[in-house]
Amino acid sequence: MKKRLTKSRMIAGLLAIAFLGLYVIPASSHHSFAMYDQTKVLVLTGVAHQFVAQANHAELHFYLIAPDGKLTRDKDGKLEDWGVEMAGAAAMAQQGITAATFPAGTIFSVKMNPLREGGNFGSRVGASAIAKCPWKTPPEPGKTCDTVKGSEILGGTTF
Repeated sequence: MKKRLTKSRMIAGLLAIAFLGLYVIPASSHHSFAMYDQTKVLVLTGVAHQFVAQANHAELHFYLIAPDGKLTRDKDGKLEDWGVEMAGAAAMAQQGITAATFPAGTIFSVKMNPLREGGNFGSRVGASAIAKCPWKTPPEPGKTCDTVKGSEILGGTTF
């Protein structure tokens, strides 16, 4: 003999599933920032080559400029490629940081927490701004874009 579910038991079961779904979905959709060493801050200047607009985290990929003002190369002679993770694309757009404001060739400076494992990637430091140099105008060797006349400060008030 089959037992029939009462209306109240069915509603209670559906509510339990719904609450479980609200708990599990956000936990699985976002990663921890534990992979970044938040005790270290790198201040890097580079030349943008790709802006990746994603809902969870926008990324800005760039070729690193050394303190002497020249593009750095790895042991194989390739340009040293770095990336910085930021907030979602919509939040970044509200701060003026989009693919349109960072086309390939844009020179900028950023503060970031590097990966703990040492890769060429990091997470933008909190609410720190990104300093964008005027088009094709790099900073003087050893300086950052915020020191260049006509630079823009995006995503914050100070670099």
